[in-house]
Amino acid sequence: MKERSTELVQGFRHSVPYINAHRGKTFVIMLGGEAIEHENFANIVNDIGLLHSLGIKLVVVYGARPQIDASLTTHHFEPRYHKHTRVTDSNTLDLVKQAAGMLQLDITARLSMSLNNTPLQGAHINVVSGNFIIAQPLGVDDGVDYCHSGRIRRVDEAAIHRQLDSGAIVLLGPVAVSVTGESFNLTSEEVATQLAIKLKAEKMIGFCSSQGVTTQDGTIISELFPDDAQRCIEEREADGDYNSGTVRFLRGAVRACRSGVRRSHLISYQEDGVLVQELFSRDGIGTQIVMESAEQVRRATINDIGGILELIRPLEQQGILVRRSREQLEMEIDKFTVVVRDNLTIACAALYPFPEESIGEMACVAVHPDYRSSSRGDMLLQRVAAQARQQGLKKLFVLTTHSIHWFQERGFQPAEVEMLPKRKQELYNYQRSSKVLIYELSES
Repeated sequence: MKERSTELVQGFRHSVPYINAHRGKTFVIMLGGEAIEHENFANIVNDIGLLHSLGIKLVVVYGARPQIDASLTTHHFEPRYHKHTRVTDSNTLDLVKQAAGMLQLDITARLSMSLNNTPLQGAHINVVSGNFIIAQPLGVDDGVDYCHSGRIRRVDEAAIHRQLDSGAIVLLGPVAVSVTGESFNLTSEEVATQLAIKLKAEKMIGFCSSQGVTTQDGTIISELFPDDAQRCIEEREADGDYNSGTVRFLRGAVRACRSGVRRSHLISYQEDGVLVQELFSRDGIGTQIVMESAEQVRRATINDIGGILELIRPLEQQGILVRRSREQLEMEIDKFTVVVRDNLTIACAALYPFPEESIGEMACVAVHPDYRSSSRGDMLLQRVAAQARQQGLKKLFVLTTHSIHWFQERGFQPAEVEMLPKRKQELYNYQRSSKVLIYELSES
C-alpha cells in the first residue's frame, strides 16, 4: 500500500511543472470519427474534462468520416471522391449534417455529465458551438464540381477567445456555413489546423489507431521535424494511404508547426490515459511534431545553476562527484554544457582547459537517473570533445571513482597522476584516489 502511495505522490509531483506550464494555454484537440466510435472514447472525454479543470483552454474539433460513410452505405449512396477529397452533393450533404449534428450532441452530452462517482463529478463544463467559421466552396477542379465540399474562408478568433476566456470548451465539427447561408462539408484536419494557427494555440493534439508514428519494426518515433513528417506523409501516400487518421493529422501538423504552433502531438485513441501521459510526463508516449527539439544540448547560462545543482547534489552526497558550492558554479558556469528537456536539466558536464599543456578536464559529468540508459552521456562527451578541439586541445582527462568502465568503453585510457597538468597534480586528492583516464582527441 505504501509503495502505491509513494508512486502516486511521485507521479503527481513530476506532473506539477507541466500543470503550471499548460495552465492558461490554448490547446486544439482533433477527434476523428474513428476515435469517437471507439470504446475508449468515454475515457478520452473524461481526460478532456481533466485538462479543462486544470485551467487549459480547449477547442475540440471532431470529424465524422466513418459515420458519414456508414450513413451513405445505409442509404445506398456511392461515396464520390476526386483527388482524395469527398464530393458532397445535396443528398450527401444532408447525411453529413445529420452525422455531424448527432456527434455534436453526443459529445456535448458526455462533456456535460457531472454525476457522482464519475471523473467529471462536479465539473459543470460549459460547451459552446456556433458559427465561428465561415466557409466557401472548393469549386470545380478538372471539370469536377465538389458541390458542397468547402474550405475555410475566415475564422472569428475574437469570438472564440471570448468563449475560452469565459471558461467554456469550444466544440466545432466538419460543417460550416458561408456568407450566402449555405452549408459546406470541411475536413476536420483543416478546421483543427486553421484554428490552431489563428488562435496561436500552444498545441494541436490528434488521435490515431497506433501510438503515434511508428517505424517498420513498430518502434514509436517520439519526435519529428516538419520535413521528416512531410516525408512520412509522402511515403504513406505512395502506399495508397491518403485518409488514415495518422496521415490526415500529419498534414495539419506540418502546416501548423510551420505557422508557429510549437508542438503537435499524435497519440492513440485505443489506450486509456494516453492524453494525460503525453502532456504531463517528460518523455510523453506518442509522436511530437516540432520546429525545434524538446531537448537541447547547449552551453549553460547563469539561469541553469539551479537545475545543475539539483542534478549533481545526490551524486555529491554519494561521494561520486566532488562538492561544488553555488558560488563556485556561478564563477564556472561558462565551462558547463547542459542537456535540457522541457526546462528540466537532465545532464551536464564541464570542460576545464589547461591550454599551456594542450589538455582539458571533463568534469562534473552527471545524468538524471531516468536517462542513464540513454545516449545523453555520449552526447555530452561529443560536445565537450568538440569544444576542446575548438580551443586547440589535444587531449581530455577525467578523474573518476565510479565510472571507470564507461569512460574506457569510449576510448579513455588509464594513466598516472604524473600525466596530469601540473596545476591539477598539485590539487589531486590522494585520499579520494580517483582513477586518471586520458582520451586522445582526433582532428575532426
